[in-house]
Amino acid sequence: MQSNAQRTALVGGGGAGIGRAVAEALAAQGHQVVVTGRKPPEVANGIHPLVADISDPDSAEPTVREVAERFGGPDILVLNAGGPPPGRILDLGDEHWRAAFELLLLGPLRLARLVLPGMAERGFGRVVIITSTAVRQPQPDIAASVVLRAAVTSAAKLLSREFADAGVTVNCVAPGPTDTERRRQILTARARREGRPYSEVEAEDVAVVPAGRAGRAEEIAAAVCFLASDAASYVNGTVLTVDGGRTETT
Repeated sequence: MQSNAQRTALVGGGGAGIGRAVAEALAAQGHQVVVTGRKPPEVANGIHPLVADISDPDSAEPTVREVAERFGGPDILVLNAGGPPPGRILDLGDEHWRAAFELLLLGPLRLARLVLPGMAERGFGRVVIITSTAVRQPQPDIAASVVLRAAVTSAAKLLSREFADAGVTVNCVAPGPTDTERRRQILTARARREGRPYSEVEAEDVAVVPAGRAGRAEEIAAAVCFLASDAASYVNGTVLTVDGGRTETT
């Protein structure tokens, strides 16, 4: 089995926000990290950019092949996408749903199909899918994200059973409010729709968080790094919630 320092991680959406924080945290642990994005991501030292669109049906296979040829693996796959534009469920048209379906469900499943068998052959694999606490506590103004990330959570549970006896785990990390551009986009849309100041909407958003603040991307990354580690070898098919205590169910 490879040592931690020799493992290769492929991180979706690694140019900014949670994806970038995850990439930097994994690189700091000594992993080879490849990040993907629709345009060339801005990356730090030790992180390798690769232009790829997870929602493009033709991008998955060449992406995985290039990573394998250049770095080996991947041994760690972090499926992260910023999410579709905000919108309430009856306001979204068919094209919006189709695009979100490709981005949040079909794209990750394509990558999982390609990498899981290789992980099983090598005797080690970690797949971590970034979802959202909105799966358990739905937010009306991000309907496509709620519906399709719920589907991804179910898919992750099924995937977790496929190669569990070969050292491969599949888990989800569900962030709550996190200080990223994506969160600012959602709150800006809400403030505009309701005719209220952004500051008021933002304060309302964190008022229901017992921690009293939005999370930091680095805090989400720490959870991902745990699930990607040797220490999490017996954690499989679960959802790790990182939300400052906001989610009301256990």
